[in-house]
Amino acid sequence: MDKSKLIAVVGVSENPGKIGCRIFTDLLKAGFKTLAVGIRGGAAAGETVYKSLKDLPVKPDIVLTVVPPAGTDKTIDDAIILGIKEVWMQPGSQSEAAAQKAKAAGIKVTEQGCFMVVHGIW
Repeated sequence: MDKSKLIAVVGVSENPGKIGCRIFTDLLKAGFKTLAVGIRGGAAAGETVYKSLKDLPVKPDIVLTVVPPAGTDKTIDDAIILGIKEVWMQPGSQSEAAAQKAKAAGIKVTEQGCFMVVHGIW
């Protein structure tokens, strides 16, 4: 995985025990450029948690979803509007409708496997 790519993790909360926060902080520790998105906002690992993809200061290269499928559907809508080119749906966040919509919009979608395991972070 190219560490110069900016990854937005959608589903980050302030709770360090939650999987979204763990993925976000472990990506940071592994040297990835990473932004956090969580519906409640706040902060995680000393970084701002933005309330939506639309609130990010820059467009990410990859969006990593760590939310229930309904949240993935909303995330894909925002990704299409923003022109994001790649989405990785973590296990449990997959939505067939969102994947089809994303692919139809020209977004590369990964629906199988954990990003963290596939890229040797965990």
